[in-house]
Amino acid sequence: MAIETVNLQLIPFSPEQLLALIEGYERFEQCFGRPAADGLRAHVVSDEISSAWLARLRESLAADPWVHGFAVVHRESGSVIGSVGFKGPPDEDGMVEISYGIVDDFQGRGYATEAVEAGVAFAFGSGRVRFVRAHTLPTPDASTRVLAKCGFEHVGGVEDPDDGFVWRWERSSEPK
Repeated sequence: MAIETVNLQLIPFSPEQLLALIEGYERFEQCFGRPAADGLRAHVVSDEISSAWLARLRESLAADPWVHGFAVVHRESGSVIGSVGFKGPPDEDGMVEISYGIVDDFQGRGYATEAVEAGVAFAFGSGRVRFVRAHTLPTPDASTRVLAKCGFEHVGGVEDPDDGFVWRWERSSEPK
Protein backbone atom coordinates (compact mmCIF):
# COMPACT_ATOMS: atom_id res chain seq x y z
CA MET A 1 0.00 0.00 0.00
CA ALA A 2 2.07 2.91 -1.28
CA ILE A 3 0.81 6.46 -0.88
CA GLU A 4 1.43 8.58 -3.98
CA THR A 5 1.98 12.35 -3.91
CA VAL A 6 3.24 14.73 -6.59
CA ASN A 7 6.94 14.18 -5.87
CA LEU A 8 6.99 11.28 -3.42
CA GLN A 9 5.91 7.75 -2.67
CA LEU A 10 5.35 6.70 0.92
CA ILE A 11 6.01 2.99 1.24
CA PRO A 12 5.40 1.21 4.56
CA PHE A 13 8.64 0.04 6.17
CA SER A 14 8.78 -3.61 7.16
CA PRO A 15 10.64 -4.64 10.31
CA GLU A 16 13.17 -6.46 8.10
CA GLN A 17 13.87 -3.27 6.12
CA LEU A 18 14.42 -1.18 9.25
CA LEU A 19 16.74 -3.82 10.70
CA ALA A 20 18.62 -3.87 7.37
CA LEU A 21 18.99 -0.07 7.52
CA ILE A 22 20.42 -0.37 11.02
CA GLU A 23 22.89 -2.92 9.64
CA GLY A 24 24.03 -0.65 6.80
CA TYR A 25 23.21 0.95 3.46
CA GLU A 26 24.21 -2.03 1.31
CA ARG A 27 21.99 -4.42 3.27
CA PHE A 28 19.11 -1.92 3.22
CA GLU A 29 19.33 -1.41 -0.55
CA GLN A 30 19.31 -5.21 -1.09
CA CYS A 31 16.28 -5.57 1.19
CA PHE A 32 14.28 -2.50 0.12
CA GLY A 33 15.21 -2.58 -3.56
CA ARG A 34 15.94 1.15 -3.77
CA PRO A 35 18.97 3.24 -2.90
CA ALA A 36 19.12 5.15 0.37
CA ALA A 37 20.09 8.81 0.24
CA ASP A 38 23.12 9.87 2.27
CA GLY A 39 22.11 10.51 5.86
CA LEU A 40 19.10 8.18 5.95
CA ARG A 41 20.64 5.86 8.56
CA ALA A 42 20.94 8.81 10.96
CA HIS A 43 17.12 8.90 11.08
CA VAL A 44 17.09 5.40 12.56
CA VAL A 45 20.57 4.71 13.94
CA SER A 46 21.76 6.81 16.84
CA ASP A 47 22.99 6.47 20.40
CA GLU A 48 19.39 7.10 21.46
CA ILE A 49 17.93 3.91 19.99
CA SER A 50 15.97 2.31 22.78
CA SER A 51 16.82 -1.33 23.42
CA ALA A 52 13.10 -1.88 24.09
CA TRP A 53 12.20 -0.42 20.65
CA LEU A 54 14.85 -2.58 19.00
CA ALA A 55 13.52 -5.69 20.77
CA ARG A 56 9.95 -4.88 19.64
CA LEU A 57 11.23 -4.34 16.08
CA ARG A 58 12.94 -7.74 16.09
CA GLU A 59 9.73 -9.38 17.34
CA SER A 60 7.52 -7.70 14.71
CA LEU A 61 6.20 -10.03 12.06
CA ALA A 62 4.75 -7.64 9.47
CA ALA A 63 4.82 -4.04 8.31
CA ASP A 64 2.64 -1.80 10.46
CA PRO A 65 2.59 1.89 9.46
CA TRP A 66 1.54 2.91 12.99
CA VAL A 67 4.66 1.28 14.41
CA HIS A 68 7.26 1.20 11.60
CA GLY A 69 6.21 4.23 9.54
CA PHE A 70 6.79 4.90 5.89
CA ALA A 71 9.89 5.27 3.74
CA VAL A 72 9.75 8.56 1.84
CA VAL A 73 10.87 7.80 -1.72
CA HIS A 74 11.76 10.63 -4.09
CA ARG A 75 9.98 9.67 -7.31
CA GLU A 76 12.45 11.32 -9.70
CA SER A 77 15.63 9.85 -8.22
CA GLY A 78 14.10 6.65 -6.82
CA SER A 79 16.02 7.16 -3.57
CA VAL A 80 14.67 6.81 -0.05
CA ILE A 81 15.13 10.36 1.28
CA GLY A 82 13.45 10.20 4.67
CA SER A 83 10.67 8.80 6.75
CA VAL A 84 7.30 9.73 8.16
CA GLY A 85 5.56 7.74 10.85
CA PHE A 86 3.81 7.66 14.16
CA LYS A 87 4.85 6.90 17.71
CA GLY A 88 2.31 4.09 17.86
CA PRO A 89 -1.28 3.34 16.90
CA PRO A 90 -4.11 5.75 17.73
CA ASP A 91 -4.88 5.93 21.45
CA GLU A 92 -8.34 5.66 23.02
CA ASP A 93 -8.94 9.37 22.31
CA GLY A 94 -8.13 8.96 18.61
CA MET A 95 -4.75 10.70 18.87
CA VAL A 96 -1.50 9.80 17.11
CA GLU A 97 1.83 11.57 17.29
CA ILE A 98 3.55 12.06 13.94
CA SER A 99 7.30 12.22 13.37
CA TYR A 100 9.17 12.87 10.15
CA GLY A 101 12.53 13.69 8.67
CA ILE A 102 14.14 14.34 5.30
CA VAL A 103 17.88 13.94 4.67
CA ASP A 104 19.92 17.14 4.37
CA ASP A 105 20.47 17.00 0.58
CA PHE A 106 16.71 17.02 -0.05
CA GLN A 107 15.65 19.61 2.53
CA GLY A 108 14.25 23.01 1.63
CA ARG A 109 12.24 21.72 -1.36
CA GLY A 110 8.87 21.11 0.29
CA TYR A 111 9.29 17.33 0.61
CA ALA A 112 8.79 17.31 4.38
CA THR A 113 5.56 19.27 3.97
CA GLU A 114 4.39 16.87 1.25
CA ALA A 115 5.28 13.82 3.37
CA VAL A 116 3.58 15.20 6.51
CA GLU A 117 0.41 16.04 4.55
CA ALA A 118 0.35 12.48 3.19
CA GLY A 119 0.94 11.03 6.67
CA VAL A 120 -1.86 13.14 8.15
CA ALA A 121 -4.20 12.12 5.30
CA PHE A 122 -3.37 8.46 6.00
CA ALA A 123 -4.11 8.92 9.71
CA PHE A 124 -7.43 10.71 9.20
CA GLY A 125 -8.37 8.35 6.36
CA SER A 126 -8.03 5.37 8.71
CA GLY A 127 -11.21 6.39 10.52
CA ARG A 128 -9.40 5.82 13.83
CA VAL A 129 -7.80 9.25 14.28
CA ARG A 130 -9.48 12.45 15.49
CA PHE A 131 -6.32 14.51 15.90
CA VAL A 132 -2.63 14.35 15.08
CA ARG A 133 -0.02 15.70 17.46
CA ALA A 134 3.62 16.65 16.87
CA HIS A 135 6.44 17.89 19.09
CA THR A 136 9.29 20.17 18.05
CA LEU A 137 12.21 21.88 19.66
CA PRO A 138 10.95 25.00 21.45
CA THR A 139 12.18 27.42 18.78
CA PRO A 140 10.97 28.50 15.33
CA ASP A 141 12.71 26.35 12.71
CA ALA A 142 12.07 24.28 9.57
CA SER A 143 9.94 21.76 11.49
CA THR A 144 7.67 24.43 12.94
CA ARG A 145 7.24 25.93 9.45
CA VAL A 146 6.33 22.50 8.03
CA LEU A 147 3.71 21.94 10.72
CA ALA A 148 2.22 25.42 10.29
CA LYS A 149 1.99 24.88 6.50
CA CYS A 150 0.22 21.58 7.17
CA GLY A 151 -2.46 23.21 9.31
CA PHE A 152 -1.11 22.34 12.75
CA GLU A 153 -1.62 24.80 15.59
CA HIS A 154 0.96 25.49 18.26
CA VAL A 155 -0.86 24.68 21.51
CA GLY A 156 1.92 25.30 24.02
CA GLY A 157 4.92 23.72 25.65
CA VAL A 158 5.09 20.40 27.46
CA GLU A 159 7.70 18.30 29.21
CA ASP A 160 8.37 15.18 27.13
CA PRO A 161 9.84 12.24 29.09
CA ASP A 162 12.34 11.51 26.29
CA ASP A 163 13.05 14.95 24.81
CA GLY A 164 12.61 17.43 27.67
CA PHE A 165 10.72 20.67 27.10
CA VAL A 166 9.14 20.76 23.63
CA TRP A 167 6.47 22.67 21.76
CA ARG A 168 3.24 20.76 21.14
CA TRP A 169 1.40 21.10 17.83
CA GLU A 170 -2.02 19.62 16.98
CA ARG A 171 -4.26 19.24 13.99
CA SER A 172 -7.86 18.09 14.28
CA SER A 173 -9.77 16.09 11.72
CA GLU A 174 -12.64 18.53 12.27
CA PRO A 175 -12.81 21.34 9.70
CA LYS A 176 -12.51 24.85 11.11
